[in-house]
Amino acid sequence: MRFRIKAIDRSQAVSICRIDALNELEARQQVAERGMQIISVARDLRLGGMNRKRFPLVLFSQELVALLDAGLSLVEAIDTLAEKEQNTNTRRVLDQVRARLMEGKNLSFALREIPDAFPALYVATVSASEKSGAIREAVTRFVNYQTRVDLLRKKVVSASIYPALLVSVGLLVTLFLVGFVVPRFSSIYQDLGTSVPASSRLMMQWGQLLQNHGSLVFAGFVALVALAGYGATRPAFRSILARAMTRLPAVGRQVFTYQLARFYRTTGMLLRGGTPAITAMKMSSGLLSEGLKPNLERAIRQVQEGQSMTFALDENHLTTPVSSRMLRVGERSGNMGEMMERIAEFYDEELDRAVDILSRLIEPILMLVIGLIIGFVVVLMYFPIFELAGSIQ
Repeated sequence: MRFRIKAIDRSQAVSICRIDALNELEARQQVAERGMQIISVARDLRLGGMNRKRFPLVLFSQELVALLDAGLSLVEAIDTLAEKEQNTNTRRVLDQVRARLMEGKNLSFALREIPDAFPALYVATVSASEKSGAIREAVTRFVNYQTRVDLLRKKVVSASIYPALLVSVGLLVTLFLVGFVVPRFSSIYQDLGTSVPASSRLMMQWGQLLQNHGSLVFAGFVALVALAGYGATRPAFRSILARAMTRLPAVGRQVFTYQLARFYRTTGMLLRGGTPAITAMKMSSGLLSEGLKPNLERAIRQVQEGQSMTFALDENHLTTPVSSRMLRVGERSGNMGEMMERIAEFYDEELDRAVDILSRLIEPILMLVIGLIIGFVVVLMYFPIFELAGSIQ
């Protein structure tokens, strides 16, 4: 992480320096060691700082489990990982964790000091396991959780690549026809003095507009794409998009199921690790859309008031008929965490079937729509020729 620090140096001059550090506290310590007095500290959001490689959390967890299984202590395992690490930023993270462990701090305390490398969910999983001494099991559980989440995300992304490619190619072909081919047909018709139908004339005017102002249209298209990309990074825009998708007849239910799958899997993993139910539900709230978060908040209040988790989730529309029955079984058997993970697996299977069906339906529909649009443009281009041929006959 890079910080931009404004400080007063030893010559009493104001200077601005950029520091690479794991967190703001370490950045302040580095500046203080130089004998400078800090005025302000801010994150440096330049491209150099934004493109920094992320900490490989899953790989770190897998290697840590392997070393613990080999009989190494926790400090020895972290020390081994730090010694063999080639990436500078990753080694600095491991060095800070090792330093805190050598000071007598527990692992969750060391991880909590580096939030950019270790998310709150990971820290909570480790913290809950430290009471029982089952750190290895907790880390293994998180690796399985993250692997399943990544697998589901990859399936959704891979299923959307081909439709997006079809739409992009269809749009490019249509723009080529309207902006390059149509104006040349228009000039031919003008030279021949042939009367052009109103629909064909309108399309040719669009073609001439693209030809005469192509650079302006291209700049507007690039700006629109950039604006969409920026909006995708904003929580408010993603919330609006999620609400719009939930209103679609075929897609809305699957979006809702996808959110419930992530919520149940995360909550179930935390419960199995020993985290209290209310804390687990609060930590999993970020996986739900803005439209469902008020429902979860009401469910948490009901659990705090003494209601069962099944009743609270069911009352606030955070279940399906299948999950509601399975949750009741989990409460009666006292194995709520495992049951929630089973519900998430059931949802994953349902999502796999839905993604497969939707991809098989969307692809031919998109090809048909794109073909109709391109065919419509071609017919409008040749329509005056058809009329001319008819008049000659």
